Amino acid sequence: ERKVSLLMTMAEGDVLLSKDPEASESCTAEVPTVKDLEQLLDTGRSSCNHTDEVWPNLFLGDLVTAHNRFVLWKMGITHVLNAAHGTMFCQGGQDFYGTTIEYYGVPAYDLPDFDISQYFSSAAEFIHKALNTPGAKILVHCAVGISRSASLVLAYLMINHHLSLVEAIKAVKEHRWISPNRGFLKQLQNLDIQLRQTRDSLY
Repeated sequence: ERKVSLLMTMAEGDVLLSKDPEASESCTAEVPTVKDLEQLLDTGRSSCNHTDEVWPNLFLGDLVTAHNRFVLWKMGITHVLNAAHGTMFCQGGQDFYGTTIEYYGVPAYDLPDFDISQYFSSAAEFIHKALNTPGAKILVHCAVGISRSASLVLAYLMINHHLSLVEAIKAVKEHRWISPNRGFLKQLQNLDIQLRQTRDSLY
């Protein structure tokens, strides 16, 4: 419980020191361990809706919402990012949505050894462009909306809004329960380190 409270305060600007041997030794500001992140993810609500607005005009959800064009129309969704493109249960594509929705597919699998980090930048760019379009709303989804799609949303918040991984998790968890798998957490952890190093080099 003390670790979780420390993680919570970190989002307000405090720095949590980690003894994780897997953490990068070259990183000046230590990041939480994967175990610490899992403990943070386990706090708070333990359920979610089919879709939740986790950032202004940014919705995180599952395939139930993604496959219902009428619901998307009622929500005002103009962009869809499918983090499970081409997989068994997520067959949606530009042909499915037609001209009213701009579509981007990421063929990710919810496996710890899958390299989802290769899509962090392109997904963040797609979300960023969507949210900078007047009147636009974007749905980021996968099968359940808690691991693959959540990881891409966290990466977007880290890259484009300069949030730390802990801050990004806290921001999303205020609106939706998420649970990226351990491999994805490690990749987000590495992104956190890289972004910190980049920012440090600028000052």
